[in-house]
Amino acid sequence: MNFLAHIYLSGNDKMITIGNFIADGIRGKKYKDYPQDIQTGILLHRQIDTFTDAHPTVRKSTKRLHKNYGHYSGVIVDILYDHYLAKNWSKYSDVPLTKYVDDFYDTLEDNFEILPSRIQKMIPHLLADNWLLSYASIKGITKVLEGMNRRTKNRSKMNLAVNELEEFYSEFETEFTSFFEELITFSKQTLDTLQSNKQ
Repeated sequence: MNFLAHIYLSGNDKMITIGNFIADGIRGKKYKDYPQDIQTGILLHRQIDTFTDAHPTVRKSTKRLHKNYGHYSGVIVDILYDHYLAKNWSKYSDVPLTKYVDDFYDTLEDNFEILPSRIQKMIPHLLADNWLLSYASIKGITKVLEGMNRRTKNRSKMNLAVNELEEFYSEFETEFTSFFEELITFSKQTLDTLQSNKQ
């Protein structure tokens, strides 16, 4: 899953949310350098990724892209799924997406010093282009995919995946909706286990 889903699946604890958000930049046992709740968020993120990568519904979505995008297909599906989460946000949260995102940005700025340097460098771009809110529109997703493609020096051609998004829009949405219900349950159970283990 991509940024918005990971943040959402963290629950209401701000430090767990930060851990989940920064987890991709924390290798191996480096997570132990962080405070307990951030460690929990990092471990939750890893469990979510393992569950997602192995799930047959996600693999179905990924397979649709594999011919054109190879090993980048999983990254693209993560981004597309964030689109459906943002677009259907009111189904999953009583807090409007604009407020939810603004509150998260405030949390990042309040805890800027604890973020890894790679994330600190990313934050101005995240805020300037309002990535998390932009996921709700196809235009926003197009911009995200273009940025990802640039980071692969145009090798991935991920910018073209908006064509598959539009062509198979309802199929991807059905797969996301079905999978995300299971992921919410899995994440809650995993978070409960992680929190009970640290006590």
